[in-house]
Amino acid sequence: MIRVVVAEDSLTVRTLLVGVLQSDPEIQVIGEAKDGLEVVEMTVRLKPDLVTMDVHMPLQDGFEATKEIMVLAPTPIVIVSSSASGRDVELSLNAMRAGALAVVRKPESPDSELFNGHRERLLAMVKAMAQVKLVRRWRSLAPTPARPGRLAPQAGAIELVAVATSTGGPAALHRVLADLDGSFPVPVLVVQHMAAGFIGGLATWLDSNCDLRVKVAEQQEVLSPRTVYLAPDERHLGVSRDGRIHLGSEPAIGGFRPSATYLFQSAARAYGSRMLAVIMTGMGADGVDGLRSAKEAGAKVLGQDEASSVVYGMARAAMDAGVVDTQLPVTEIGWHLMNLIGGGKRCP
Repeated sequence: MIRVVVAEDSLTVRTLLVGVLQSDPEIQVIGEAKDGLEVVEMTVRLKPDLVTMDVHMPLQDGFEATKEIMVLAPTPIVIVSSSASGRDVELSLNAMRAGALAVVRKPESPDSELFNGHRERLLAMVKAMAQVKLVRRWRSLAPTPARPGRLAPQAGAIELVAVATSTGGPAALHRVLADLDGSFPVPVLVVQHMAAGFIGGLATWLDSNCDLRVKVAEQQEVLSPRTVYLAPDERHLGVSRDGRIHLGSEPAIGGFRPSATYLFQSAARAYGSRMLAVIMTGMGADGVDGLRSAKEAGAKVLGQDEASSVVYGMARAAMDAGVVDTQLPVTEIGWHLMNLIGGGKRCP
């Protein structure tokens, strides 16, 4: 049984969320909080398996409540947002940076044709995130485990960086991109597994918090240096040999669209040894087959290490498959990219 605390200031919405969660026999709601202070107290006292967190609440918003919970009683948190734009997205992404695992849309009214889809996504997310063994070790002073040696600068110039991440990815991307200064000379393509509707808000949030330009990729767009391109909802992200974005509508790969494997395979075909791949925090094994293609083409691969990963799934699968050249904590990936490709900047 998954024990859940629901934090939501609207009684109507809270009642709807509780009803949705308790419609699943594997989930039990053990507490209902109407403000940020109350959800922190309930989490410490009741020790739930997971918290669903609203972002707009009295006394303390979802961002501040998430920070408190991560200090006092680290617990998996899923942000349940009413909007995929504006202030809601900013608060949601800041909460994820503070330790929340994922964000989903609040279910529509049961009368809406969208209700069943939202309900199923919420239940699936709660079940998946409740299994995460949450240890925010990347904020501790714990030593990192042994890892392969650092990559030396390559003889041939790297012309493209391809990045894939999932659970815990927004915060990890924020950290990596913050370490790349505005002189970073190559484009960066990113697949981030995320709830539909939020990728535009993620691009805006990252763009306002780093020196590079960050945007959602567009079909046939010419790649530019110093620019980060995020895969849009429900489209695979690839690149052509003439340096243009290709957005694919092919079926999902391993359940994912966009897929990390699609990105890495496409980049390997177009750039070969002139691309560098990065696999980071996330559940599952998306990307491993694509990294095999990248290695066969002569590309190098960086992986995020276990100690700094919220979920050591995708990066572990790549490591176990033998397709990672160098494993690094998230605090060193951006600096390492700068060292390999151009310039140097290190954030404190």
